[in-house]
Amino acid sequence: MKVLVTGGAGYIGGVVAQQLLAGDHEVVILDDLSTGHDDAVLAGAQWHEGSIAAAGEVLDSSFDAVIHLAAKSLVGESVQHPERYWHGNIVASLALIDAVRAAGVPRFIFSSTAAVYGTPVSDAITEDHPTAPINPYGASKLAIDHMLAAEAAAHGLAAASLRYFNVGGASDGLSERHDPETHLIPNLLRAAAGGGEPAKLFGTDYPTHDGTAVRDYIHVLDLADAHLRAMEQIRPGTHEVFNLGTGVGSSVREVLDAVETVTGRRVPVTEEDRRPGDPATLVASGEKAREVLGWTPRRALVDIVRDAWEHL
Repeated sequence: MKVLVTGGAGYIGGVVAQQLLAGDHEVVILDDLSTGHDDAVLAGAQWHEGSIAAAGEVLDSSFDAVIHLAAKSLVGESVQHPERYWHGNIVASLALIDAVRAAGVPRFIFSSTAAVYGTPVSDAITEDHPTAPINPYGASKLAIDHMLAAEAAAHGLAAASLRYFNVGGASDGLSERHDPETHLIPNLLRAAAGGGEPAKLFGTDYPTHDGTAVRDYIHVLDLADAHLRAMEQIRPGTHEVFNLGTGVGSSVREVLDAVETVTGRRVPVTEEDRRPGDPATLVASGEKAREVLGWTPRRALVDIVRDAWEHL
């Protein structure tokens, strides 16, 4: 297939593009480098530097699919500056969907998020869990999910929203490089390496077994595999939602223990107040992805930490 990957110069986008190329797909990347890196664009992929709002200048009827990973994704920033998320996520994605329709591209895979669920009311979140985002980031992603559902019903698009939980790990030189880095595992690893300030542990008074937030961590290679499976299996006129997670929750302190075990080093941390908009627990069921896509995550938390440490 010929596939446009928006955000393909970023962390997840780079690994998805890598796996597409390994599967002999033709890959075209659209990225404005606002958070991506030009050296992450892989040999063999075509690259257009620009906004997703200008996707109409790239797309034509030769494309078989769009995998949309470009987004603003900082929960705290979304609370402080929600307008950036209405424009950067919702408005830009609408322009992309318009371009997809105009070009007649038949498939659309969207990078959604577990943040659409807000504070969960069940231990393992399924796709029919109520959606009640508690921050503008999650609300912006949910709005795009609704756009795609309507687009599929009205215009026959084959679409899927993949709701990520917490992604980590690395693949053949492609690893997390965010600025600022807000993700737990790379910050713990940097602190273990002695490269700067202690890592910050946000919130120690959550209603969890050790007081720290619990998340479902998934390896970026397992995540990329789900994108390819969804792209190949979605059907015209349908919008499917899939939660991508392992079904196993790990607290921040348990991740800290894993980092210290893998690195053999003590990690300096400081305890901070909770971040605005962060729920106590987010763990995926993942059963639908297993049943429909034949997808099963194969890597555990220790693999995620080990691969990230090796690529630090």
